[in-house]
Amino acid sequence: MSNKLVALRLSGIMQSWGVNSEYTYRNSGLFPTKSAVLGLCCAAKGLSRGSKKEKAFLNKVSDCSMTAIALPRTITTGEKSWTVNVRRIEDFHTIENTKTAAGKKNPNAVMTYRQYLCDAAFLVLLEVNADLAYDLKEKLSDPVWGVWLGRKTCIPSAPVFAGVFENMGEVCDNLLQGKSLNRFTHQKEVLSFEQGSDTLMDKPMDYKIDRRERGQRRIKICEAEK
Repeated sequence: MSNKLVALRLSGIMQSWGVNSEYTYRNSGLFPTKSAVLGLCCAAKGLSRGSKKEKAFLNKVSDCSMTAIALPRTITTGEKSWTVNVRRIEDFHTIENTKTAAGKKNPNAVMTYRQYLCDAAFLVLLEVNADLAYDLKEKLSDPVWGVWLGRKTCIPSAPVFAGVFENMGEVCDNLLQGKSLNRFTHQKEVLSFEQGSDTLMDKPMDYKIDRRERGQRRIKICEAEK
């Protein structure tokens, strides 16, 4: 059977997509990461972190092509309308009772800085085989566990599952108001190094805490045509 495009609608007041989020500074990228998107799918399927079932799912899906489309948000009041600007903000948290590298209790509070995107909306497309597409349709429509936009505090403001489609033309007709993909700023995976503009370490291989593993994927950001 031919591949299908599974569409995920990622819309929320706050989102956070960690591209190099480690230790004190937890940054957010401007597009959803593949690691977070597939983690969301694992939660919807009810797969325990580090389990054999989760590993088997990642083996099937981690190499799938992913496209993330930035959706501009417009507010209309009377005769006036304007596009809402996406902002990246930073918050900080203090954590007590942490452990040092030697395993001893740290008497001092540890501060971490965390970034979030505000007022962002994305459409993410995963190209997978038909069987997996319809399995994701079922699970994303009625998730086993809660799903969120990068962090547990970032709750979706709309249903995440947006449909299964045969091709990009169907996606444009049904979810992009008939406009072509080129009318939207988007990030897409490419097949060769020469075709891309950046390399991200966000292809999930294993989510288990003590052996978390990610691989590389080559991407290109395409600015919207006017």
